[in-house]
Amino acid sequence: MNKEQFEGSWQQFKGEVKKKWGQLTDNDLLEAEGDYDKFLGVVRKRYGEQKEEVERWTEDWCERQAIASRKATESRNQM
Repeated sequence: MNKEQFEGSWQQFKGEVKKKWGQLTDNDLLEAEGDYDKFLGVVRKRYGEQKEEVERWTEDWCERQAIASRKATESRNQM
């Protein structure tokens, strides 16, 4: 998932990331505003040594979204 796709999925991602990683505040997410690099900065600030785990979860989430999007596109194209 590229940065534009991440930004476009921000609202959905924001809800899921707050459930999974509760130390991230509303202000943290406002600071990130859908920007992947800013989001990683916020994660580093809040989670320190655990940042790799959060980053890995984020990458996995993004990959799942990309796969779902491709499947939806393929399904529409087959109709």
